[in-house]
Amino acid sequence: MGKIIAITNQKGGVGKTTTAINLSACLAEKKKKVLTIDIDPQGNTSSGLGIDKNNIENTIYELLIGKADIKDCIYPSAMRKLSIIPSNINLSGAEIELINMKKKEYLLRDRIEKIKGKYDYIIIDCPPSLSLLTINAMTAADSVIVPIQSEYYALEGLSQLIHTIDLIKERLNPDLYIQGVVFTMYDARTNLSVQVVDNVRENLDIHIYNTIIPRNVRLAEAPSYSMPIILYDARSSGAYAYRKLAIEVIKEKR
Repeated sequence: MGKIIAITNQKGGVGKTTTAINLSACLAEKKKKVLTIDIDPQGNTSSGLGIDKNNIENTIYELLIGKADIKDCIYPSAMRKLSIIPSNINLSGAEIELINMKKKEYLLRDRIEKIKGKYDYIIIDCPPSLSLLTINAMTAADSVIVPIQSEYYALEGLSQLIHTIDLIKERLNPDLYIQGVVFTMYDARTNLSVQVVDNVRENLDIHIYNTIIPRNVRLAEAPSYSMPIILYDARSSGAYAYRKLAIEVIKEKR
């Protein structure tokens, strides 16, 4: 049975999509069968994995509103063991359409139920907000990985997110848990980055990955070439870091 991991943070610009793309790719490189689900209307994960998001017939939008079967929404990526359910701007209006549907918080969970056993990992990239789409992702997920930027307000945003996850666990998905926090955009040259990591480690009783994702020019460039970092520059520090993170995720027992 595949493990479903939501990559989420209510704060934008923290490396959430970068983590979804590159963790998915590195898990596939480790011979794990992976399905990445882009549930962010911006569709950046879709384009970052080589999908022409504006010229595809079936996306996560068609899946959620019941216009397409899940098998028609899964597309291959540039990597052999990595597939994707893409997203595009059509999804931005979906919440209005979904609001009156029965069991609207469980739409994604119910749609992927019949295929999740075919994958080792299903990675869901969430929007940078607490929306019905994010709630669907967390209700479908077994666990949550939270990317946070090594900056001053990181702890404040993380505390809010933990509260949200606790509410989802209480009301919709009792088995949901925080798998871990991964620091992104880390600059070892600044005292602030070091202090933020130490502060989170000291103040929050949740798992923090040993892998820290550095600020890396090649990592920032890769999406513009529609590639994960391990295809764009396999020897970069960003590729090295996400490979390490994938190993940590694979080794986890729960």
